[in-house]
Amino acid sequence: MQLPRPRSLAGQLFAMQVVLVAAVVAGCALFAYFTDRAQAEETAERQVTATARAMADSPSVREAIRSRDPSATLQPYAEHVRVDTGVDFVTIMKPDGTRLTHPNPELIGLPFIGTTGPALLGRTFTETYTGTLGPSTRVVTPVKDDGRITGLISVGITVDRISSQLEGQVKILALAAGGALVLGGVGTYIINARLRRHTHGMNAGELSRMHDYHEAALHAVREGLLMLDGRRRIALINDGGQELLGLDDSAVGRNIDELGLPAPLVGALLASEPRVDEVHMTADRIVVVSTRPVIGGERRGTVATLRDHTELQALSGELDSERGFTHALRSQAHEAANRLHTVVSLIEMGRVEEAVEFATAELELAQVLTDRVVGAVAEPVLAALLLGKAAQANERGVELVLAEDSRIDDGVLPPSLAARDLVTVLGNLIDNAMDAAQGTDGARVTVTALVGDRELLLRVRDTGPGVAPGDMEEVFRRGWSTRGAERGLGLALVRQAVHRARGTVELTPGRDGGAEFTVRLPLGTAAVPDARTGTGTGTGPGVAAGPGVAAGPDTAKSPVGATTDDGERGGS
Repeated sequence: MQLPRPRSLAGQLFAMQVVLVAAVVAGCALFAYFTDRAQAEETAERQVTATARAMADSPSVREAIRSRDPSATLQPYAEHVRVDTGVDFVTIMKPDGTRLTHPNPELIGLPFIGTTGPALLGRTFTETYTGTLGPSTRVVTPVKDDGRITGLISVGITVDRISSQLEGQVKILALAAGGALVLGGVGTYIINARLRRHTHGMNAGELSRMHDYHEAALHAVREGLLMLDGRRRIALINDGGQELLGLDDSAVGRNIDELGLPAPLVGALLASEPRVDEVHMTADRIVVVSTRPVIGGERRGTVATLRDHTELQALSGELDSERGFTHALRSQAHEAANRLHTVVSLIEMGRVEEAVEFATAELELAQVLTDRVVGAVAEPVLAALLLGKAAQANERGVELVLAEDSRIDDGVLPPSLAARDLVTVLGNLIDNAMDAAQGTDGARVTVTALVGDRELLLRVRDTGPGVAPGDMEEVFRRGWSTRGAERGLGLALVRQAVHRARGTVELTPGRDGGAEFTVRLPLGTAAVPDARTGTGTGTGPGVAAGPGVAAGPDTAKSPVGATTDDGERGGS
């Protein structure tokens, strides 16, 4: 046997509200009934009291009581007063209680049924008493003549008469209460029907469980989830979304335009049409964005999912570098084979001395750059990168030169400065410079790598055509390139990696007519967590170059501030 499903939250609220409305209406009706009844009884008491006192003060009544046949004069008078005032009886009696008047003439001369003691003492009093006409509210007052009590007057209204007067008021009250109950029920039903639609017929327990699952899912999902309402405000953002966008809990309720996010990303989040797997860049991350509008009769907002593409992009860059190294090694192997064949041919021709000279010259040429790089840059990652890029440059007809003042000893770079970021920065700058210099007269790329006063300086200068002054701020924007479509990402990644390391990147015109990029990465002890690996980098952007930097020939720059916008110059 299947247990009945618990009543939905809307149903429970409806039942509770109906009971509450019925209780309120019934309470108000009872209160109004008893209030009206008390007012009716009070009105009856005032009416009979005023009538009795007016008659007691009448000289004709006092004179008639002294006559030989009081009833003959007083009975018509009492009936006339009873009819005019609307009371049920007017009884005039002697001090001993003998009736002189009564609505029923047959009862005249009989004893009065009721209390007369307080009136005989000179007081007027009221009471509810059951007499010959049934229960009644009555008043008894004395008739005084020259200070003596010569008679008593009792005026009353029966309880049935008071109840009949209330009957009409009760009908009106009942109609009003019924109308209020119906209106309250209809209003409650309409409100709860709307609530039932919004809660999808779920009960309180189901809603509570859904809320718990909802909270657990938001915190458990590593991907970012962002919900915007119809007024462009953040309605909900989970932990992953806060991390990917660099926001905190204060972002909830704020307009998405006020959070300093890149304009292309904001445009994607506010788009009226769905977006699928669009790649956008923030200050520290590469984010894949998918959006879908929430529509329910009207535009209610947007739901966006955010996936971190930073790690994958970095791995793709490393893979491209490895492929470049492999290609360079193949080229070197091919060139080495050609040189070896040349040496062998010279020996076979009997020209041993020329073969030795040729081999020695080639060995010295290859060893000079290796010795220069290894001697100046003891940091293994950077040394390997420079050697690999030198091979690529040689293959492309570009001379890669390491500046004389370059110097990085092994172990001076802190672990917090990620080797991956160094490869991203220097590798993309060299690739960009080789693209620019290739095909020019005296094609050359000059690299400076130097540790100064608590900062790492990386400078890359080329002999290419340079960058127009109006484009110096645009080269770091993702997608900007002079080399065609599907490019324009390398310098954007440089800017992002430098930003993560709390450093600066500057673009200035080079002394050789090309472009000169200068990167400064602080090496302070205070670390800032890396966005991907959790490691830290030194704090404080824009640290001034130390004396070692100022002494080098490649340190000249013009005041182009650290770039924080998106962009690139035909980079890789």
